[in-house]
Amino acid sequence: MPNSAPVVLGVAGGTGSGKTTVARAILHYVGQDRLAFVAQDSYYRQIDWKSPKHLEEHNFDHPSSIDTELLVSHLEALKRGEAVDVPVYDFVEHCRSSETVRTEPRRVVLVEGILLLAEPQIRDLLDFKIYVDTDADVRLKRRILRDIHERGRDLDDVLRQYMETVRPMHLEFVEPSKRWADVIVPEGGENRVALEMVSARVEQLLHAAEH
Repeated sequence: MPNSAPVVLGVAGGTGSGKTTVARAILHYVGQDRLAFVAQDSYYRQIDWKSPKHLEEHNFDHPSSIDTELLVSHLEALKRGEAVDVPVYDFVEHCRSSETVRTEPRRVVLVEGILLLAEPQIRDLLDFKIYVDTDADVRLKRRILRDIHERGRDLDDVLRQYMETVRPMHLEFVEPSKRWADVIVPEGGENRVALEMVSARVEQLLHAAEH
């Protein structure tokens, strides 16, 4: 790696907004060999839940559910050119796995997550902040499909969590955080014009960092 610090990009937005699609577009543009990817979802705190009811009462959508201190320390390490061991969170068993993923420093560090811009410590580390803005009904549909097909949950449980914590926390923390974004991308990965603009900005940042 060059001596200059990596460019750190943050992609935030509500559940099901299309953050992953935008992140993949950036990955395609930058190239796998130049990018280190970190997901905020990997940093959920370990909870010692005793029963399904105990688990239901846990608010996974509040900023306190994320181990922000560890995430910040990992981003700082990547900026220094050091590798990190990213936790693996099991969304079926609702706990951290004993495994980790070794992430090497790269020219670009891309971090993606719902609550990124709501945390000042993380915002301060980002060179370019992107907020993906998508209608609530579209986001809810995507979340339902994901949680049922990928995480083994039933419809009633998904809707319960959405009404009890996901929606209230989105309105309190996620939606207001878009004021910190450098770019707001409506309609997520469907917005080709916005993705081209984001790609051009990434190129500018890379050029500045490498010269």
